[in-house]
Amino acid sequence: MLHQIMKSIFGTKNDRDISLIKPLLKKVNDLEPTISAMSDDELKAQTPKLKEKLQNNNTLEDILPEAFATIREASKRVMKMRHFDVQIAGGIFLHQGKIAEMKTGEGKTLTATLPLYLNALSGKGAHLVTVNDYLAQRDGKEMGHLFEWLGLSVGIIIHDLEDEERQAAYNADITYGTNNEFAFDYLRDNMKFDLAQYVQRQHHFCIVDEVDSILIDEARTPLIISGPSEGDIESYYTIDKVVRQLIKEVHFKSDEKHHTAILTDDGVLKIQEILKIPNLYEPQHIEVVHHVNQALKAHSLFHKDVNYVVKDDQVIIVDEFTGRLKTGSRWSDGLHQAVEAKEGVKIKRENQTLASITFQNFFRLYGKLSGMTGTADTEAEEFRKIYNLEVVVVPTNLPMIRDDQADIIFSSKKAKYEAASKLIEECYNKGNLF
Repeated sequence: MLHQIMKSIFGTKNDRDISLIKPLLKKVNDLEPTISAMSDDELKAQTPKLKEKLQNNNTLEDILPEAFATIREASKRVMKMRHFDVQIAGGIFLHQGKIAEMKTGEGKTLTATLPLYLNALSGKGAHLVTVNDYLAQRDGKEMGHLFEWLGLSVGIIIHDLEDEERQAAYNADITYGTNNEFAFDYLRDNMKFDLAQYVQRQHHFCIVDEVDSILIDEARTPLIISGPSEGDIESYYTIDKVVRQLIKEVHFKSDEKHHTAILTDDGVLKIQEILKIPNLYEPQHIEVVHHVNQALKAHSLFHKDVNYVVKDDQVIIVDEFTGRLKTGSRWSDGLHQAVEAKEGVKIKRENQTLASITFQNFFRLYGKLSGMTGTADTEAEEFRKIYNLEVVVVPTNLPMIRDDQADIIFSSKKAKYEAASKLIEECYNKGNLF
């Protein structure tokens, strides 16, 4: 009851966050007539002028209103798009190192140009991370025209770039790229022996697009750089033939939820009988036990055309988050070889881990981290605990007329398809075919 009374008097924390930035928003808007009256050359001269202010002991917060007003006017001239007040608000929150939740269609890409421009003025670099190469290229090129018009350089990090190209892209004032490329470049840099060969510089400021997907859903996914190690390939085929003779629930048990597969006592006896080993768990047979465990996982937990596909005599992993094929990626600790033995394709030598990091640890390297998404408020507590990031829900520019209904979850595919058929029938009878 007391909480409700306090809320009605002082508003929610989100309301207070928005109220706190209103004076900054007013300063940006108050500068618009002055900035709009500038010629193109005068507007372009704002970039060196703002950089000089930073060198004269002004902070980014001091020059924020003028920087935001500058890029807003530049966007009007170069892209024929003017930032709305809610986008200015979102830009302020991103600069403050917060997560801005903005509804789909509210213009997150344009919003990001505000803090990217401001933070790039420091000369330390500003990064925007997206989830795939297409978005990195699209946003980097489209918004790149705006930044370059104002005298800043823009780099784009995508797959298949040479080190010299990557180094140039990271040395640009603003860099667009994917989470995978940024993290793997960091790992590769840490395997080099000469600092001059590093492609990345310091991790200063970063905006993560679709932040809930990258920092929550994929946060603990290990990114691994591996190299070949010595190992007996034939043993994978041998153990695969053994495991095929085992019966589920009799010789082994598997748990899909916890992703584990273990031998029963009968299973241990069965393997000892087949391999003519008196005691499977003697120290000299530790490698056999490892191969058996991986083969059990390959047969009971990893399914063809779900977790992987077989293409051109290769086992290719399917990304569980995007459904895309992860060509070149391999499971570690002999699991990939176990799946290859299961599918009867040529087995490549097992790799050993040379460098590894998770997205969670990589993005903590940045001095200031922020993010954008349409659905962050539901994970607000996780963002606060793990990354010390606050989530602010930015209001829409116009009242929301779209009806965002809750997801409906079914216990089976059959129930799902029956519900879809019923909905189609109802729409047909109403004469509404979407």
